[in-house]
Amino acid sequence: MTLLSLSLLGATTPALAQSAPPAPAAAQFVAPKIEWLKDLRVMSSVAVADNGDLVFIGSDTRVYRTDASGKEKWSYATGDIGRAMPVITPQGTVIAGSYDDQLYALDASGKLLWKVKFDGDIYATPALRPDGSVIVATAGGTVYALNAAGQTQWTYKVGAPVFSSPAVAADGTIYFGAQNNRMHALTPDGKLKWAFSAGSLVFSSPAIGRDGSVYFGSSDRKIYALTAAGQPKWTVQTGLFVNASPIVTSQDIVVVGSYDGKVYAINSTGETEWVYTAGAGIAGSASELSDGTIVVPDLGGTVHAIGKAGQALWTIPTGKKIDTGVAVSDAGTLYFSTNDGTLNAITRQRPLASGPWPTFHALPAGWGRVLTPAETQARTNARQAAANAALPPLVSVKPAPATPAPVTPAPATPVKPPVVTAPQPATPSAPVKPAPVPPAPTLTPAQLAEAAAKGARSVDGVVYLPLREAAGALGVGVQTVRPRMARLLVLAQPVTVSIRTLDGVPSVSLAALTRLPGVSAQTSPGGVTLKRMSTGATFALNWASLLPFRATPEYPLQAGTPLRR
Repeated sequence: MTLLSLSLLGATTPALAQSAPPAPAAAQFVAPKIEWLKDLRVMSSVAVADNGDLVFIGSDTRVYRTDASGKEKWSYATGDIGRAMPVITPQGTVIAGSYDDQLYALDASGKLLWKVKFDGDIYATPALRPDGSVIVATAGGTVYALNAAGQTQWTYKVGAPVFSSPAVAADGTIYFGAQNNRMHALTPDGKLKWAFSAGSLVFSSPAIGRDGSVYFGSSDRKIYALTAAGQPKWTVQTGLFVNASPIVTSQDIVVVGSYDGKVYAINSTGETEWVYTAGAGIAGSASELSDGTIVVPDLGGTVHAIGKAGQALWTIPTGKKIDTGVAVSDAGTLYFSTNDGTLNAITRQRPLASGPWPTFHALPAGWGRVLTPAETQARTNARQAAANAALPPLVSVKPAPATPAPVTPAPATPVKPPVVTAPQPATPSAPVKPAPVPPAPTLTPAQLAEAAAKGARSVDGVVYLPLREAAGALGVGVQTVRPRMARLLVLAQPVTVSIRTLDGVPSVSLAALTRLPGVSAQTSPGGVTLKRMSTGATFALNWASLLPFRATPEYPLQAGTPLRR
């Protein structure tokens, strides 16, 4: 079926509406140029293989593998869009999740090895364990362990959607956050070790420090540090949601951005080393380069390079939203995509640092686990050439001193006395009154729900509602609409859903609406009621007409039954 995407949280809050974005820091150096940019329809985060190949999921629902210059090698069609970062195994196999509830394993040539269907969309990037097994978390609220052949080893029922990408510690412990406001720790065989309750939803994916500490953010505006046993070490308050995923640098500094438009650097004892003002909210993870530079994009479309002391080194404004992190190849090429699907490349930069967790999911290939000492050494060796390469020095940004233009005095011109005329009496003109403009009618949530219910359609047993009316009834904004997907705004975060155009109207499945963050649902013989926070709307649906010949309807008809997929 369908669900949401990548950066996730919902309708604008009063705090967000009242907070003016901070002024961005002034860059000290001229930014490197973008070597190339291509419209590759990039929708997911970009994974980078050891040989420099790029793997991503496109807005046309295909998994792509290109070379380092963006030239396509192959593509494979999935059943829906996807925003989870693909994982590339040491053997070159691509593991990619989709909103069709399936995980795909493709060999290095793009041939399907296996695929597995789960109980919900895959928003979180899977984690790859040292034995080749894969940990997968779904929006249906289940964590799965699959062996290298795609066979299920065990499952763990979370009871809430999981959008936080699992991370695997050196001892095999599996960490992930969920929409029940908790950070979870599972044993390698899928048993719960502990669960820590934050103050709100946990979209942020955990990062693991050198000593086994676990770091993550929450929609309660805090950054958390826990011991490996789940005990709190410290928290740091920010100004807005922390849905980005932290990194841990080579100096054991935790770096993460917030929707308050700032990047926070915190040492292992919880002391703030520095705070950098980006000027726009941050949803993507940072990356640390081998010289200590931090590279992070913001939602305003600017890529920032930050020095070791938190100073602005350079910025590249694109004017287009960026909600995923910057991928860094071992050769020192930086890749980032904007929300229109354009992939950008900056060459001749430093590679990743050899820190505990220097980028999203620990590696450009997206393994999502602590490396063994041998793997760490191999990664350091692979990056050594780019780390030691001679690069042109940064050029300081120095405004040219203003040089006053020479002023040549004009020859004196004799001044004639003014001609004085008798004043004429003023004739008052009739005031012109603008025609009153009637205010645009504003529909209530109940009216929008009524309109959505009237436009309900059923395709292959799936109930669809008109997108704009249904979203409006829930107080959810619609940012962009494309042929097969739409980007919604839920709690100030973009959420991508798959859509279909029915009778010329963009429509979203009822199942996808029920699984938006914070939405609960109850059915009755006369329809379904959806509630999100303080907003509720009842959609009067004729089940018999929408789902006529089904022995088991998609949604139970007993009054008060929770609506589940």
